[in-house]
Amino acid sequence: MILGTAQLTLHIPEAQSLKDRRRVVKSIVQRVRNRFDVAIADVDDRPQWQIATLGVVAVANSGTHVETVVQQVINFIEQNLTTGYLTDVRTEVVHLDS
Repeated sequence: MILGTAQLTLHIPEAQSLKDRRRVVKSIVQRVRNRFDVAIADVDDRPQWQIATLGVVAVANSGTHVETVVQQVINFIEQNLTTGYLTDVRTEVVHLDS
């Protein structure tokens, strides 16, 4: 089993409240879930209005496939984030042996 993970930090300068931040994050998370077969969640435990951290995980039996899917998700978020932008992206591929 191979896991592909990504941690994405978003900067949302227009967010003036946690409600604004949640609206942006919820929208992009839902669009990713609708388009890709990955797990995605807001993993930021700091309630900052203008910063959000998303965690993405893809599972497959091919490292190449996992890397491709994770990169497609990153590209999709970057292209479809109408309010804000990506400030940091960290990815990792983990091979788990049984």
